[in-house]
Amino acid sequence: MGRSFGLAAYSALARRTSDRRFLPSGPRPAGQLVWIHAPETDTLLAIEDLTQRLRAARYGLQILITVQTQAEIEAAHKVFGAQEALKLEVAPSDHPDAVKAFWQHWAPDLGLWTWGRLMPNLISLAHSKACPMLLIDADVSGFDGRRDRWLPDLSRQLLTPFAGIMVRSSETLKRMETLGLSTSNIDVTPPLQAGGRALPCDHSDLDDLAKQLKGRPVWFASHVQEKEISPVLAAHRKAQRMSHRLLLVLHPAQEDLRARIEQNIASEGFRMANWSEGNTCDDAVQVLLATDPDDIGLFYRASPVSFIGSSMFAGYHGSNPFDAAALGSAVLYGPNVRRFLPFYSRLAKAGAARIVQDADGLGTAITHLIAPDQAASMAHAGWDVISEGASLTDRVVDFVQAGLDGELEGVNARA
Repeated sequence: MGRSFGLAAYSALARRTSDRRFLPSGPRPAGQLVWIHAPETDTLLAIEDLTQRLRAARYGLQILITVQTQAEIEAAHKVFGAQEALKLEVAPSDHPDAVKAFWQHWAPDLGLWTWGRLMPNLISLAHSKACPMLLIDADVSGFDGRRDRWLPDLSRQLLTPFAGIMVRSSETLKRMETLGLSTSNIDVTPPLQAGGRALPCDHSDLDDLAKQLKGRPVWFASHVQEKEISPVLAAHRKAQRMSHRLLLVLHPAQEDLRARIEQNIASEGFRMANWSEGNTCDDAVQVLLATDPDDIGLFYRASPVSFIGSSMFAGYHGSNPFDAAALGSAVLYGPNVRRFLPFYSRLAKAGAARIVQDADGLGTAITHLIAPDQAASMAHAGWDVISEGASLTDRVVDFVQAGLDGELEGVNARA
């Protein structure tokens, strides 16, 4: 990429005002590395979902996510947790020396830049290294800084070599046009949103479970914490008054809760079986215990209604409801879902999720939703929400696959 007057002037300024040091947080992992820059941390949950999809699509893929500050690193750790194939790093300053040190250490094979707030020296170096780059989820607020207004030619020079540009709105598209970009390489897409994962399931187990249930109504309580055991069982008792054949499948948040759960089930007088131990589920069983996390996908598929635990009491911050919605289960949840609040808000707004405050409210909701038409209506709304996020994610995954395989010349990022 040629060096414009704007980039030369910017680089000279960066040399005087930016930190020239870059100290990596750890070694570069072996294998192909995708770098995602996230200057807007509100999208971290969606980026986390994207990373899961990327790693599922490409075996052994390593992912580096950069943010702007150390405080944002702490926020990112809460979202991503500990993942061996994922590295979190504070982006370097845009000093040429810092950018060079960053690139020499991480040497990414492909880059995804989100939102905006371009770093000219870093992006210019990526282009010069022939690293395929895609700008996704671009927003007008990410291109409304003083530098963008004073040096529009600089933004144009940086954006033109991107293999594809996806913007959130027509307003952002107009902003790109004012920078002098051709609209042929720009596509208006929904905002980057999590699309939900289709958790795996052994379909022979699903067939076996269906034969055992023989059409019985069933609901699933997943990720249940110790404090939630009694409310869940009380809700089941209430719902059984209206549907005496109703089965509860109960999955504890931690496997070591098993003894406590079995004790509670026995004290409540429910007849229990343990699916994870190979027990069968005949008509006499009222509560089916499922302690193996690998079976969560099975029971979301089998249950028209799911209560997503770790949500009724403070301190647990909720669990991901998109896993249930992606597999056709209506979602019920408690009031403490801070970690995944944007996900629950999207589902609730669409009519795909309903908040419950206590055992009585949960029992009432289960009683209402075991009617097939009610659960199906919520499940359909949930699928619409999931589909909104999945379409953009699918396209990004396809771009990454093509870029890493060296096939971008024949791939249109807009297709």
